[in-house]
Amino acid sequence: MILVWLIGILLIGGVLASFAGRWSAQLPRWISLIAIGTDFILAVIIWAGSAFHGSRPWLDEVDCNWVPSLGIHFHLALDGLSLLMLILTFLLGIMSVLASWTEIREKVGFFHFNLMWVLSGIAGVFLAMDLFLFYFAWELMLVPMYFLIVIWGHERRVYAAVKFFLFTQCSGLLMLIAILALYFIHHRTTGVYTFEYSELLGTKLGGAELWVMLGFFVAFAVKLPAVPLHTWLPDAHTEAPTAGSIILAGLLLKTGAYGLIRFVVPLFPDAAREFAPIALGLAAIGIVYGAVMAYSQTDLKRLVAYTSVSHLGFVLLGIFSLNQLALQGAVMTMICHGLSTGALFVLVGGLQERLHTRDLGQMGGLWAVVPRLSGAALFFGLASLGLPGLGDFVGEFLVMLGSYRVSIAATVVTCLGVLASTFYALRMVQRAFQGPNAHAWKIPDLNPREAFMMIVMIVGLLWLGFFPQTVLNTSAQALNNLQVQSPVAALWR
Repeated sequence: MILVWLIGILLIGGVLASFAGRWSAQLPRWISLIAIGTDFILAVIIWAGSAFHGSRPWLDEVDCNWVPSLGIHFHLALDGLSLLMLILTFLLGIMSVLASWTEIREKVGFFHFNLMWVLSGIAGVFLAMDLFLFYFAWELMLVPMYFLIVIWGHERRVYAAVKFFLFTQCSGLLMLIAILALYFIHHRTTGVYTFEYSELLGTKLGGAELWVMLGFFVAFAVKLPAVPLHTWLPDAHTEAPTAGSIILAGLLLKTGAYGLIRFVVPLFPDAAREFAPIALGLAAIGIVYGAVMAYSQTDLKRLVAYTSVSHLGFVLLGIFSLNQLALQGAVMTMICHGLSTGALFVLVGGLQERLHTRDLGQMGGLWAVVPRLSGAALFFGLASLGLPGLGDFVGEFLVMLGSYRVSIAATVVTCLGVLASTFYALRMVQRAFQGPNAHAWKIPDLNPREAFMMIVMIVGLLWLGFFPQTVLNTSAQALNNLQVQSPVAALWR
């Protein structure tokens, strides 16, 4: 039942925070922090005990009938892959609450209600093993995220929120159609109605396999996001409050990558192999395109947003390289991107709160004014470009090693993207923090709360850079089990 509690604590905490906001602005913050912190501790306890579970496919599992007449189960299951994603979810959830501590001053209770419920939806996505339940959790993420942007966002928040909702909702409906197609085709071939993931594996889809797979792929590619389905992302990131940007970059994008790993390749192995060259091309284009667009931005937050398009291209490349090395690199990149980009959005939010601008042309010379904030920005900028010794480098290096075995051309193009990332990262640091303080800025440096957030994420990236086996060992068994569960066991080899 611990898996139910991981979601339930967030839902209950959100409701309590909403009611508490009627009497106090501080109480919802503490309720949210305690609730997410409790989930984080529970997840770490599970992680600490995961070494004693041997080769069992699930570290924990809850399975009961929900709507038996339709074959719907309330089925939650946790393996190493979903455990890593949950730990990232709760860690960045804590960072989101801390980042919004002074930024959000209106409707504080309702803000934390939406924050907690979007986190519960994300946790549900990482745990659901029934496709109906998965879709329910997938949709649960959208409405709270919409409210976070449209109520507490910046100048063009309504446009950004509507665009985000339309992209994700329309692609989600396409996935629903694909789920129903898989559901009915499975019944036609077996006589059983079920949404159970384990039972749908190996369903004979014939000529419909590619089309059903594309329904899933488009939904996950929009959320990833993959070029050319990415256009909602820069606007949503730019207009969202800092907490919203952290959740978008660090978590919502990872649900798309997780869906590709958990559902697309195992459920549709033949179609995935057939589609792989196209996916590799989209990934390589996205890596270079995102880096070039990031370099061309003058809005600091928009610059960081485009780096996500580039970095998540590595994840798509690693998944559809269809070998274990690249896949492990994709998982590492997912986690490290959440830490490095989440930290950059915290810093950008802090600068905007102090300067009331995100325009790089209005900055410069900030190193002499806020040396701790500037040093943190340099560190995470170097992490973003893949500096050896940090976790991002490990993930990208493993992806390129794996993709080289499959497509030399895609790997060469990817290397150009890595080179371009050097330019946008150094340009960001140079224009914002180096040079003369032409505008005579006098602003406070990182406060203890912000410094704590930076230290946590710096330590995380350093640890993953020097001890990547922490993640690789945890995910290895889960990725191996995906091979065993799939009817094409050698697809990721």
